[in-house]
Amino acid sequence: MKKTVYVLLFLFETCFISAQMPIYKDPKQPIDVRVSDLLSKMTLDEKVAQTMSIWQKRSEFLYDANGNFDIEKAKKNMSFGIGEINRPSENPNGSLNGSYGRNPKEMAAITNAIQKFFVNNTRLGIPVLFHEEALHGLPAKDATSFPQSIALASTWDDDLIKRIFTSVAAEVRSRGAHHVLAPVIDIARDPRWGRFEETYGEDPFLVSRMGVAAVKGFQGENTTNGIDKNHVMATLKHLTGHGQPEAGNNTSPANLGEREIREAFLPPFFAAIKEANAQSVMASYNEIDGVPSHANTFLLKKILKDEWGFKGLVVSDYGAISELQSRHHLTETQAEAGILAFKTGVDIETPDITTYQYLKPAIESGKLAIEILDETVSRILKAKFSMGLFENPYVDVANAEVVSNMESSKKLAKEAADKAIVLLQNNDVFLPLNLSKIKTVAVIGPNADRKQLGGYSDSPKYVITLLEGIKNKVGNKVKVSYAEGCRLIEENQWNRWYKDAITPTAETDNKARIEEAVKVAENADVIILALGSDEALNREGWAENHLGDRSSIELFGQQNELLNRLSKLGKPIVVTLFNGAPLAIQNVQEKAKSILECWYLGQEGGNAVADVLLGNVNPSGKLPATFPRTTGQIPAYYNHKPTARRGYHFEENSPLYNFGFGLSYTSFTYSKPVLNKNTIKIGESSSISVTVTNIGKTDGDEIVQMYIHDLVSSVTVPVKELKGFKRVLLKAGESKTITIDITPDTLSLWDLSMKYTVEAGDFEILVGSSSADKDLQKVILKVEN
Repeated sequence: MKKTVYVLLFLFETCFISAQMPIYKDPKQPIDVRVSDLLSKMTLDEKVAQTMSIWQKRSEFLYDANGNFDIEKAKKNMSFGIGEINRPSENPNGSLNGSYGRNPKEMAAITNAIQKFFVNNTRLGIPVLFHEEALHGLPAKDATSFPQSIALASTWDDDLIKRIFTSVAAEVRSRGAHHVLAPVIDIARDPRWGRFEETYGEDPFLVSRMGVAAVKGFQGENTTNGIDKNHVMATLKHLTGHGQPEAGNNTSPANLGEREIREAFLPPFFAAIKEANAQSVMASYNEIDGVPSHANTFLLKKILKDEWGFKGLVVSDYGAISELQSRHHLTETQAEAGILAFKTGVDIETPDITTYQYLKPAIESGKLAIEILDETVSRILKAKFSMGLFENPYVDVANAEVVSNMESSKKLAKEAADKAIVLLQNNDVFLPLNLSKIKTVAVIGPNADRKQLGGYSDSPKYVITLLEGIKNKVGNKVKVSYAEGCRLIEENQWNRWYKDAITPTAETDNKARIEEAVKVAENADVIILALGSDEALNREGWAENHLGDRSSIELFGQQNELLNRLSKLGKPIVVTLFNGAPLAIQNVQEKAKSILECWYLGQEGGNAVADVLLGNVNPSGKLPATFPRTTGQIPAYYNHKPTARRGYHFEENSPLYNFGFGLSYTSFTYSKPVLNKNTIKIGESSSISVTVTNIGKTDGDEIVQMYIHDLVSSVTVPVKELKGFKRVLLKAGESKTITIDITPDTLSLWDLSMKYTVEAGDFEILVGSSSADKDLQKVILKVEN
């Protein structure tokens, strides 16, 4: 009897609670049911608010004069809620200046305070999404700074990429943010373009593998039931053609046809959506064939949603919807620009409430159907439910500090920097340095003692420069002297990437620096010369007063003059390059014993380069992009069509360094490659195997690369395309057999009917250490009907 009473009381209590609790707040209900219930309760104002975000207007709507949360302002301005709040790591007033950024505890505290307002002080208690950048780490105070994207691509290590962005996701989420505007998976084909450094290079397959790994790191491997509290929602940037702008000028038109878009630019997006379930996509600033991406139904509806079945969020790039009116001139008013983008399928406008404030009157007047708004808001709400924000809207402030100081993250940053360095030249096996034969090392150059992390960075706890790294590693074994040699620009502050105008250093001012460097070098046994570029010279050019692209890829300023003067001393010179895109360095190749491409290596950069110089680390990176000999060779990407690259008068036609190239302190040999099946039918698979042997005395990593070329096809195809690679560690004298699969996907092309298919015929399967013909062995695979 007593047991029956308890059961009845329990059932009564459960029914009572259920009657009081709205369905959308019940975590036991399916997400789609919760979304539908919540949507049915929302007013038009509340729905439209979910499509908006705020950034620079935070001080107007949310913050007091000191950048603290102001609940009275929020009550006045945010009573209907908001979709996203952008970059809570910054303070105050939307400043992009690391000096004013919030530390882990401060960021966690303010996201909690803001979230508490939306959960407790708005009618329906809909939590807000906070978004941040996360290109190569959270660009916030005291967050771990990993190597820039182009450097990460040089590792050709997708497992490493996944581990890095798992770490980044934990840092972001611990501070209260949920949505990151990364990774950038544009195909970069013009090194004049300032955003080249943000990409994983020029090849669709390599970028696809890096992109898939990054998304899995950000979101976690299994997102079927949502994204857990240690991960964040990733955003694929930028759909599409952004990486081959006209004349290398950021946001310029991408003069591309549909087949080329499908062959080269779309594969990374497709892979990241299909393999990693990417939850968000950002449209690109540029236009294709006269249609800007934010108004391009072919991209955002036909391909992304209809063909690929993408059901996640489409977010605008910052201010791009406004530009449909102000720059592209597709509409007469900002209101019309907002309606156009919204109808095209852009769910959330960033960075501020600008054009989507006109959605409400558009719906009330009948210009925009309420059904379109409901579909959009449903996607936004689903993202918030999937992130678990209705159940767990807050973060542990103390934990944010712990996660941002993990020793494992520092070690991961060092591993990434080690693996990213590419040995381009090593004449007379000069590297690694033998300290027993050296008394003095001269560290010289504009990048020798400058902290450079690349775009979308802030202020990590520490950054090791090259000079500091060398001093750390050599200790008292040799004397280390230093001279700047020359300066590239006068702006020397930490956040110069964000500064609008920059000032090139006058040639006359650099003459004295060059003379000083010569004097320092005269007393040295070895010169370590740090050249390249600067974060502010090649960067995102987001406005006419904030340029970022260059018309030339030659070394900027007086760097070649410095090199020429030092070379006359007859001392051995090792050049370390710090830059974000391929450079024309024929003069460096002629005058340096050894060359290391270092890119921007993150907070552990100086330690990593020093370890490579001294042989503590064997360099293993491979180039993710082709290095042209001159600016005039652009475009120089390796996977060109057969009729390209005929050549120019009086110029060597080959690139200076091929895609996939990179030396080691040891040597590897390849056996003759063997196909598992020499003949297959359409739809079948094969594989290729090759035995790689380390014939040197040093352990080292080799990256085995497989390229494919369809010999005769109904449409033109590239002369070769990367379709597989494996990174393998080989101890001195060790051999390993590497097998790479050949699937229908790796053999397919877009035919005359724009159908992705395999055509019968002969295919060259090429295996080796780089894309250069001399580094590849080939076999023929026959594909029959």
